[in-house]
Amino acid sequence: MSDSPNTPNAPAQPAQRTRRGEPRFPDGPKPDPAGSHYERRIRSFQPRRSRVTTAQADALERLWPKWGLDIDGRRVIDFGELFGNDNPVVLEIGFGMGEATAQMAAADPATNILAADVHTPGQGNLLGLADHHGLSNIRVANGDAIILLREMLAPDSLDGLRVYFPDPWPKKRHHKRRLIQEEFLTLAATRLRPGATVHCATDWEPYAEQMLEVLGAHPDFENSQPDGDFAPRPDFRPLTRFEGQGLDKGHVVNDLLFRRVPHDDQR
Repeated sequence: MSDSPNTPNAPAQPAQRTRRGEPRFPDGPKPDPAGSHYERRIRSFQPRRSRVTTAQADALERLWPKWGLDIDGRRVIDFGELFGNDNPVVLEIGFGMGEATAQMAAADPATNILAADVHTPGQGNLLGLADHHGLSNIRVANGDAIILLREMLAPDSLDGLRVYFPDPWPKKRHHKRRLIQEEFLTLAATRLRPGATVHCATDWEPYAEQMLEVLGAHPDFENSQPDGDFAPRPDFRPLTRFEGQGLDKGHVVNDLLFRRVPHDDQR
């Protein structure tokens, strides 16, 4: 995704396969960490357990016990304990291969990033990048972000939420799977501090319009743009290789920057 010259190229060799029935990474991310103890519902994501390179597998095996966590819904996370400091925490939902996440963490070391995804190669890649660049302000969460928000994060604990290029679910019958919906925003609002920023970006224009409509109508959020429109891409969001390829094809990328408005008793 990233064009940064500081991003190391991971070897292309596939990791050694395990025997049938053996856990792929015994001390690493679980295939379904929440198991069956939470309700079945329509999800906005599909787990992608594709090929893992040797470098990614090594990062998962070495670093997951240190910087990874499974979203099992069984505890409320203590951010001070998780990161070892009291710096503000931003939740990023869906980070792909992690290049942009690593760049943002490097550019702002005083902000902690809790990066959630279900893509095993991306989890390994981001851990490897964090290790290579000495980025101690990244933690990688594996599993369903809804369960993370609802069961594992304390109220008013987040200073930001980032959702970059989520699955647009372009077919109309699949629109119900899109992440940015009123119900999701209502949940997220309970975990965001007043004034916290919600930053979304997408290259799928119909989804961008839906995001703008849903966020603009939600009572817990206000648009950072006086005209109520899309925002210019902020400098802190890197232009990724994936995004550049889309722009070369004529895709229009829209950013949305909204603020969490104070609760009634905090106005």
